[in-house]
Parts: sequence; structure tokens; C-alpha cells
Amino acid sequence: MESLKFDERGLITVVAQDYRTGEVRMVAWANEEAVRKTLETGYAHYFSRSRGRIWKKGETSGELQRVREIRVDCDGDTLIYVVDQEKNRACHLGERNCFFRRIDGSRVEKPLPFETLQRLQEIIEKRLRERPEGSYTVRLADQGTDRVIQKFGEEAVETIIALKNESRKDIVHETADLIYTLTVALTLKGVKVEEVLEELSRRMK
Repeated sequence: MESLKFDERGLITVVAQDYRTGEVRMVAWANEEAVRKTLETGYAHYFSRSRGRIWKKGETSGELQRVREIRVDCDGDTLIYVVDQEKNRACHLGERNCFFRRIDGSRVEKPLPFETLQRLQEIIEKRLRERPEGSYTVRLADQGTDRVIQKFGEEAVETIIALKNESRKDIVHETADLIYTLTVALTLKGVKVEEVLEELSRRMK
């Protein structure tokens, strides 16, 4: 705590970054007491400049942020709360994060590449839960896990052929199909994408 650089108001900038997807959920302020409460409770606390008091994220909305780790930038004047956003909506406007608009006012419609796998699994889970008419994901899953695994095998062969043929476009297309089918299989088995990524992270030295 002694290494942190609070401004003349006793505040420090805090970026809330999602542990699972990597997306920036929100940016807020904290004072020393808010940081200490975050460390003590494991849940994100901030300081409201307009209300002049500490607040716990989600204390009224239920949109709690469980903090896995706090990171400090090189100058010591900005923090990252690495969080699990418990209900998947961080913005007070009901959006998943506060950065859903571009500078020209248009809406952000697709995730950044580093978010894609986890967001893909969210969509698959939603399809299987809500079962919209005409959904390929629902149709595939309804054929059973064995069929999904068989389909994964077929996509693997097609990816191998694309790699052998060395067509960049085909390699990208077939690999995307392969990853989608694998994600459906993982979802049916109750395995989260981040579990696989955590295992890869664990292997990195």
C-alpha cells in the first residue's frame, strides 16, 4: 500500500478487468480505505466522488465483483482489479461493460479477439438454455454428445486438409469451425473454456 500514489484528493484510478474474458468492465476511483476493504473482503470497493463515500460494487444491484487479484501499474498510480463479474452486467445502464459505444456514438457489436472464446461459450450456453427456433447449435446438441464429438472429428480432418493445402483462407475458416464444435462439446461436458486456458497458462514458465 505504501508504494501506491494517490492523487491530491487521496484517490487512485481503478480499472476493473474481467478474469474470464479479459474485457474492461468499468473504470472508477478508490481511496486507501476502499482498497483495504477490497483486500479484506475479496469484493470490489470504490470511492464515489459524487456521493463522497466508499461503495461496494453491486451492493444494491447484486452485480458483485469478486476480486481475484489486484495489479499495480509501473507508476503506482493506477490499479487493475481482476474480477469475476457475478451477474455479467457491470454497467449501471444494464450493459455487460461500460465501454459499449465507440467515439462516434455507434454501438460495439462484436468482442475483441481475446474475448471471443469465452463469449462464444456464453452464446452457446444461451442457445441451449433458451432454445431459439432455427438454431444450429441447438440442433447439433440435440443429436447428442456422440454426434458432437463425431462432428468435431470431421472438422479436425477438414482442418488438417486445409493445413496440407496451405490456403490461408481455408485454414482460418476450418479452424474456426473446429474451435466452435470443440466449444459445443466442452459446454455439453460442463467444461469452461477458461479452465482449458488456465491449464495452458499453468504450463507457461
